[in-house]
Amino acid sequence: MRAVSKKKPKIPSNVIAVNRKARHDFALEDTFEAGLALQGWEVKSLRAGRLSLQEAYVVVRRGQAWLIGANIPPLPSASTHVQADPVRTRKLLLHKAEINRLTGATEREGYTLIPLQMYWKRGRAKLQIGLGKGKKKHDKRETKKQQDWNRQKERLLKHKV
Repeated sequence: MRAVSKKKPKIPSNVIAVNRKARHDFALEDTFEAGLALQGWEVKSLRAGRLSLQEAYVVVRRGQAWLIGANIPPLPSASTHVQADPVRTRKLLLHKAEINRLTGATEREGYTLIPLQMYWKRGRAKLQIGLGKGKKKHDKRETKKQQDWNRQKERLLKHKV
């Protein structure tokens, strides 16, 4: 009998960064895929895997979606004539119908747009956005209890078989 490894699940190679706290802090209802309008030095930094989505969020203003607070630090080898701003506001590329749907959803009370993960798709950087409501402390506890119970249930079933 082989030993079962307890390694974390591997992240696919096309994933640049994942916002792990998002699913813990928000009850997600829907997800969207958006392109980004990036500068050259940002793409180079993303290829090197330098990105943080921890404090990022998405807003819809005047019919356009914007990514705010995402940190893409420049590479040390970036050209000197470019003035790099690591946390600049970046435009998200979405269809008009998607933007209208997001606008309607975020105007309702409690709904927000959260960046979940950034990844490469056919050579272009894409951002997965989640639409959800912020969880209260008791909701987070309930989610944790449910995860623990599911884990314990799996262990019991595994031992009985």
